[in-house]
Amino acid sequence: MPETALPYLDPDQPLPARVADLLSRLTLEEKIGLMHNQSSAVPRLGIPAYNYWNEALHGVLANGMTVFPQAIGLAATWDTELMRRVASAIADEARANHHAALKRQGFTDFGQGLTYWSPNINLFRDPRWGRGQETYGEDPVLTGEMGAAFVRGLQGDDPRYLKTAACAKHFAVHSGPEGDRHHFDAQVSARDLRDSYLPAFKKLVTEAKVEAVMGAYNRVNGQPACVHAQLLVEILRGEWQFDGHVVSDCWALQDVHQHHKVTADAVETAALALRRGCDLACGCNTYENIAEAIGRGLIAESDLDRSLGHTLATRLRLGMFDPPERVPYAAIPESVIDCPEHRALARRAAAQSIVLLKNRDGILPLRPEAARRILVTGPFAADLHVLLGNYFGTNGRLVTFLEGLVGGAPQGTRLSYRMGFVPDRPNLNPLDWSIGEAVASDVVIACVGTSTLFESEEGDAILSADKGDRPALELSAPQADYIRKLAVNGAKVVLVVTGGSPVLLTEVEEYVQAILYVWYPGEEGGSALADVLFGRGAPGGRLPITFPKHTADLPPFEDYAMSGRTYRYSTLEPLYPFGFGLGYTTFAYTDLRLEKPALAAGDPLSLRLCLANTGPVRGSEIVQVYLTDREASAPVPFHKLVAFRRVELEPGESRALEFTLRTEDMSFFDEGGQLRLEPGEFRVTVGGCSPGKRGQALGAPQPVQAVFTLR
Repeated sequence: MPETALPYLDPDQPLPARVADLLSRLTLEEKIGLMHNQSSAVPRLGIPAYNYWNEALHGVLANGMTVFPQAIGLAATWDTELMRRVASAIADEARANHHAALKRQGFTDFGQGLTYWSPNINLFRDPRWGRGQETYGEDPVLTGEMGAAFVRGLQGDDPRYLKTAACAKHFAVHSGPEGDRHHFDAQVSARDLRDSYLPAFKKLVTEAKVEAVMGAYNRVNGQPACVHAQLLVEILRGEWQFDGHVVSDCWALQDVHQHHKVTADAVETAALALRRGCDLACGCNTYENIAEAIGRGLIAESDLDRSLGHTLATRLRLGMFDPPERVPYAAIPESVIDCPEHRALARRAAAQSIVLLKNRDGILPLRPEAARRILVTGPFAADLHVLLGNYFGTNGRLVTFLEGLVGGAPQGTRLSYRMGFVPDRPNLNPLDWSIGEAVASDVVIACVGTSTLFESEEGDAILSADKGDRPALELSAPQADYIRKLAVNGAKVVLVVTGGSPVLLTEVEEYVQAILYVWYPGEEGGSALADVLFGRGAPGGRLPITFPKHTADLPPFEDYAMSGRTYRYSTLEPLYPFGFGLGYTTFAYTDLRLEKPALAAGDPLSLRLCLANTGPVRGSEIVQVYLTDREASAPVPFHKLVAFRRVELEPGESRALEFTLRTEDMSFFDEGGQLRLEPGEFRVTVGGCSPGKRGQALGAPQPVQAVFTLR
């Protein structure tokens, strides 16, 4: 082992000096060995082997870890503090797992590290994308706020050391199609790039100080994202002054020459990637050609040192070369892994993610006297896939919906289970023998939807007809037929719908009494569902993505223009609008007042309003503030979310709320991607859903509006 007096091992030395000292002691061969996600050991300098590739999308991807709701479900909570707490718990488990592995084997492998390639903050611009479940939805502001909270929870608040290192991915224009991602060229205008695709990344880099950024597989306007001059050099390192490290998506660097064909071979790719600032290669062996690239004169060793310096700095910020007693997170015990507190947090997050889409005649929560006999049915009632989503860890205590309902039903309830039919197999008809039992029951809880067998990353969704994407969003015909058959025979049906993207219920909505959208809710999904159904908790979620009425309402999947997409640019009435969700109580918005009716350019604007719980029970409301520029000289969103807040009120309680609109909220990007602030009239809408008649028709509270002028 080296002398502890060496500068790179001295925690009291400045970080740049430690990095420079360590670089000076490495040979060229040793440096190249550290440029891959599976980085080599350098025993003579006390550097163990280390795998940068670890995942923590909604829990550490390893055995025994707490499995929280899938990312899209966490987004449905609209709760940044809850998100921070979830991410902090994930980081605690990561730390404990890491130090246990080091103690046990002297190095760490996949799932045992401190660098985590999460969160995925790509815009869920098209609901057919199989990986949309990994994101925080279709809105840049919601995505940025939830993503920033996740990063802050993962990285901790110590002024010197990171708890773990988060990674914002996939930079920057990436959301399908999955089958084309290795050769696809996403064409995007300068306005859409700045207005929709970059804001969340900017927030995570400039405000949350995310430690790493991952490039995408595809090209963006002709250049592969992992070697993109504008994205990596001009914007990330230049405008935003990013000082962390950049990693390629796995095997993406070999796409540069094999599929995008912008370089002749792996040597040229290695040189181009280093020059453009890709600091770490995942999967492929492209960076094994660095020595030859230097020999050809394509790059200098200083280019290698610059990139390696970024990843070494991350390892130093994580305290990997420091005495454990100096690192505040090194003593986190293994007992935190899937501990009771984390399971309770997972249960709470799952309940707050559940979105109540319909509740005819207030059938929910189920009252014991009205639901003494319950039939649980449907293909996903006892299914584990729908708990987990993708990028999941596992443990031995996953609570299915059936298990949660059996354990959580009130005493005296008679609960039975029938699968009903085999999912998505048109040659197998619904089983008639379950219909009679359904009709004899007071309530039927039908667990339907989709699973990660049908939607996920390329190659993972083994039953997908489109490489993990969903070419049709409608509920499958066998499921829809079964629901109709239950209803026409007189059963009262409560739908529990699973999925990481919209499952369109246009054909069955009228047949059922209630609809709960539960996403992929994690290890405590069944317990959380029981809490909500039986009234021990309330559904706390709001939609982070629009549910269209029909798949045919969507623009072409391959078109990255935002026109016609999401609540911000679509002119079509949705099935369920962005931001929508019901609860077990009601709220009223009143007395919206602006600080002043007109303001000068550059001035902020305060607004105040009153929110009241007008219903019978305690409840949560997601107060959403939208802004409409009514006189912009360029295309702008019809409405855009500028602020939101979760508020809990007792029955009859009211609260005065205040928000501040900033100059950036009133600005827009022109065709050239330049931010502009123009005089004109603006409308502010505050309510429990995105603006539009559909939300109120479904039961969302009546919003309040006001107009102001920017001089």
